[in-house]
Amino acid sequence: MKLFEKYIIQNYLKNFFVIFIALDLFYVGVDLLTNYNNIPDSANLQILYALFQGMNAVNYVLPLSIVFGMIVTYFGMIKSNELICMYASSISKRSLVKPFFYYFFSLDTFFILDSIVQNLRTLMSIALILKKYNSISNSAEDLFLKNNNQYIYFKKLDPLKQVAYDVTIFEVDNVDLTKVIRASIATFVDNHWILEHVSITHKPKISSLDDEGFRIENVEKLKMMENFKPKIMDNVYQSEYALSISDGIDALRFFDNQNVNTSKIKATLFYQLFFPFFAPFLIVVLYYKAPMMGRYFNMALVASSFAFVTLIVWSGLFLLSRLAANGVILSEIAILFPIILLVGIAAYFYSKR
Repeated sequence: MKLFEKYIIQNYLKNFFVIFIALDLFYVGVDLLTNYNNIPDSANLQILYALFQGMNAVNYVLPLSIVFGMIVTYFGMIKSNELICMYASSISKRSLVKPFFYYFFSLDTFFILDSIVQNLRTLMSIALILKKYNSISNSAEDLFLKNNNQYIYFKKLDPLKQVAYDVTIFEVDNVDLTKVIRASIATFVDNHWILEHVSITHKPKISSLDDEGFRIENVEKLKMMENFKPKIMDNVYQSEYALSISDGIDALRFFDNQNVNTSKIKATLFYQLFFPFFAPFLIVVLYYKAPMMGRYFNMALVASSFAFVTLIVWSGLFLLSRLAANGVILSEIAILFPIILLVGIAAYFYSKR
């Protein structure tokens, strides 16, 4: 690494971490004030809730911190005349923008790795549970789902323990109900559900009075519902972006075969994969539009306009991702297309200047 690149990255990291910590604490503070009446009374749970919400805020404030850090660093170098001195030393604009772009492109890539995203999603879920139930107990109630020719009702589901209670399964043949299976408890083991204390009600097709009629069968255990993962079921029913990348891919594959609307799952997956990358490419665009010296420009006005543009781009992409999650706009158009457009604009400035 060249000396000027090392110097830029060191200054950048100082500004980045100050802005990142400030935005993260601001997010947590606003959340605590907003949900003050719903926060647990226990001091330990309050600390845990604040900690988990701080982890959850990373998903929102990291891209903003990346761009804001560049803005502060760039205009700080202009104010101290460091930037013009680097240009006078025959250092090109491309050479100066590379430390900003490559370092935080790698950071965004690391951020969306499945292990990191999985941990953030878990922390986010725990924070929601603490606020709602005043304790760490991750269970969902009254879930009704479809699996091939089966309609499945879970009275209570604990995805962490992979256990469901009061399970009812309705098997159908086209539009005819053929079987009703009830179990007091079901456990997910080796990609299958093991139902215990099972009561099976058979409803055969009757074409004459001599046909076999209504029949009830009791069995101790029953194995069924392959690959019907409890974590997928719980996460799909949550209102926030709680799916990790691996969960999103599994859910998309599973529910797509069930003719179920997967717009929310696809939007969540696209959001996790592509949304963070707007920051490094926006850095390139802003860098090439920024002035080289402050003599002929109002630096405060230019820096404020850059921050405003960053907030507009971030909020616009976030709004489009919400519309895609609700099925109003296709995920490819709402999330993927704006990122590709931003990549094209950044590539144009980089190649032409």
